[in-house]
Amino acid sequence: MTRIIGLIDGSIYAQSVCDHIAWIAGKTDVSIEILHVIGRRDLSTEPVNLSGNIGLGARTALLEELAELDAQKARIAHKRGRLLLEEAKARLQSAGVHNVETKLRNGDLVDTIQELEDNADLIVIGKRGEGADFAKGHLGSNLERVVRSTHKPIVVASRAFKPITKLLIAYDGGAMSMKAVDQVSRSPILSGLGCKLLMAGAETPENRKKLDDAADILKAAGYGAETALVPGHADKVISGTVEREGFDLLAMGGYSHSRLRNLFIGSTTTEMIRSCKVPVVIFR
Repeated sequence: MTRIIGLIDGSIYAQSVCDHIAWIAGKTDVSIEILHVIGRRDLSTEPVNLSGNIGLGARTALLEELAELDAQKARIAHKRGRLLLEEAKARLQSAGVHNVETKLRNGDLVDTIQELEDNADLIVIGKRGEGADFAKGHLGSNLERVVRSTHKPIVVASRAFKPITKLLIAYDGGAMSMKAVDQVSRSPILSGLGCKLLMAGAETPENRKKLDDAADILKAAGYGAETALVPGHADKVISGTVEREGFDLLAMGGYSHSRLRNLFIGSTTTEMIRSCKVPVVIFR
């Protein structure tokens, strides 16, 4: 059974996360944990400068009032979190998915994921959260932090779910993209999809061999994998192919865990998540 952690907040992507999980549940047996994490900034008041000519009694009264305000915000945040989780569970149940648990936690999202991920096979998260600037196409900061820190495959849900029938695999010949090909070949969730393997680069014997070797793995697993070796920058080649050929899902390998884990996600990965209107699955 595939165990899924679905991450939700108050954004419109919460519904999409549930819909993507329901699609996965239609492909394989799953158990699901829907998680909402209340961060510190959701609970605390804005910093207040208490210096200056405020008398001791007035300062004490103000501190007591701020403490009560924090407590009130905490109660509201917990009530809101429970409602979000109940709505997510109801949406999944209405789609015929019943093995669903919910969990509400306080603290840092990444710390919580690292604590829970050992018992999970897959994480599903929305492309943007409540704090993202939709108008400017900004990704959610929590998304980047989760992708950067977890060791599990991640499905980055698009704004609205659409039926998934065609898969594009972004391949660069490296170890992580080969691992992605291997995991696609063994995944019951992706089995049966139309599949294309795309490499951005020059038409050289070395690149062609890498591409053909990867395609052989997919064909041995039953995929009728097409291949394409296209010159140009990877981000433009990949996003252009997704848009032009109507792919429903993009798969790619993540970066390795090293000292670079504390830096931003590689620019190609970031641009693919940002610019492609389809969900993205990142294999680790």
